[in-house]
Amino acid sequence: MTNADFWFDPACPFAWITSRWILEVEKVRDVQVTWHIMSLAYLNQDKDISQEYRDFLKDAWGPVRVLAAAEQKHGKDALLPLYTALGTARHIDKQSFTREVIEQALATAGLEPELADAMDDSSYDDHIKKSHHLGMDQVGNEVGTPTIAIEGQAFFGPVISKAPKGEAAGRLWDGFVLVTEYPYVYELKRARTHDLDFS
Repeated sequence: MTNADFWFDPACPFAWITSRWILEVEKVRDVQVTWHIMSLAYLNQDKDISQEYRDFLKDAWGPVRVLAAAEQKHGKDALLPLYTALGTARHIDKQSFTREVIEQALATAGLEPELADAMDDSSYDDHIKKSHHLGMDQVGNEVGTPTIAIEGQAFFGPVISKAPKGEAAGRLWDGFVLVTEYPYVYELKRARTHDLDFS
């Protein structure tokens, strides 16, 4: 069994697609994923970013705080169902993270709708920052999510525009693991030429 740790922010479309890939990997490889929250809003709060991206992050604290509240109350097992519900609302149904949408996601995940109160509760931010640094400190502040750690090696990515299914997902995982085994690899990158495909 290989243990993998996955850091995500529910607002990130790239993390969403990679998360759907790694769920496929669990079906075809002996891999168990532990889910962790990170925050793009926290990561970028002091960075020189475009106004467009700052606007995108404007409401990003809310859903991450709700995830933190769910984790504190119910443990890590609550994260994936809630992430899936939130991500489906955001990336598949193209909904904004309003309180109503978050309450519906909580209900879909079998959690109490009152956890949505955490959206505006900054007392969860220390928990978020601790989880965030657990992942980001392994890869550096110039990257974000998805971040995956395997057997002591952590990487940002893979960034993919469409999640492979079945054995294709497993083969991509095999290649990713092979790259992580060599401690002197830092970056593989090329310009993205395909639109994001959430199917």
